[in-house]
Amino acid sequence: MHLITTADELASVVSELSKSAFVTVDTEFIRETTFWPELCLIQMAAPGVTALVDPLAPGMNLGPFFDLMANERVTKVFHAARQDIEIIFNRGNLIPHPVFDTQVAAMVCGFGDSVSYEQLVQKLSGGQIDKSSRFTDWRQRPLTDKQLTYALADVTHLIDVYEKLKDEIEKEGRAGWLTEEMEILTARRTYDPHPEDAWKRLKMRMRKPQELAVLQAVATWREFEARERNVPRGRVIKDDAIYEVAQQQPRDAAALARLRTIPKGWERSGQATGLLAAVNTALAIPKDQMPRLPQQNHSPEGSAAAGELLKVLLKLVSDEQNVAAKMLASSDDIERIAAEGEKANVPALQGWRREVFGDKALKLVQGRLALKFDERKVSVFDI
Repeated sequence: MHLITTADELASVVSELSKSAFVTVDTEFIRETTFWPELCLIQMAAPGVTALVDPLAPGMNLGPFFDLMANERVTKVFHAARQDIEIIFNRGNLIPHPVFDTQVAAMVCGFGDSVSYEQLVQKLSGGQIDKSSRFTDWRQRPLTDKQLTYALADVTHLIDVYEKLKDEIEKEGRAGWLTEEMEILTARRTYDPHPEDAWKRLKMRMRKPQELAVLQAVATWREFEARERNVPRGRVIKDDAIYEVAQQQPRDAAALARLRTIPKGWERSGQATGLLAAVNTALAIPKDQMPRLPQQNHSPEGSAAAGELLKVLLKLVSDEQNVAAKMLASSDDIERIAAEGEKANVPALQGWRREVFGDKALKLVQGRLALKFDERKVSVFDI
């Protein structure tokens, strides 16, 4: 099985792929030991054309591939596109466009909340995918024929999956729904997070403004450190250690060494110097400029019961419309609509979701819609 290892070969196959209205794309990568995913293989296919590209080949220039990803005349088809797009953004500084994500399209077409790619292929094309090579080391060279066969099958089966889902979406009149989802998926902000926002991924709540200031400063320092060294965040410092540092606020190496979550001797490292600088900078912030603690929302009386009714309504609408429930509303959406009603700023009350589910949800919590059990079925009726 041929593996493309030169830019000239890549440019030639991209020229062929560019003649198609769409190209299916997948990538194989490793990221367990790095901050940025390490791209190891690119697979592409269109009717009558296939390509396996080795981005690790000496002197390989992926310019033609990125040109194809930016070609507005060719739809780029992925399954579960986010990590693939993240890699393309990091390596090529661009977001592929236009994009069709078959995982999202499958949920829009009623294939459930968590249908796997293998199940989708089997249902739509009758094909079978051998996943035994899924967790192999894609950095090793040479790649085996078994690995390459597995990798290519992902994009060749994707052609049938795409064509059938595209037809189904057009038949059901849901192209607009998918367009909205793809606009979110291809937004640059989705793949360009600011290090200053790194603290938001941490789950522990701080009780004092000073603790939050230290948490924010140390999380930002760790984010820059991990990116610069290209190592996972946890290799710099664990989340638990950030929480303890935020609460104990060590100002020097001796205080840092006394913390339970800090490895013995680490306080004498260059990284510890950077962490302590972040802590002391945060503690020097004037009191009136300290960050405000996020407000804890207290749900009004009755919102828990309203939430349970909304879950029933969601299931009814999901079944009626033949669309995955989690495409219509998340659990957070449900909780906030139950507590805040029209004021809830959630996806379920925006765009196509509002038309399909959101307006009904608001009518339910406002007492203008009701549920009834009739002939062994739950149904809704206007009041």
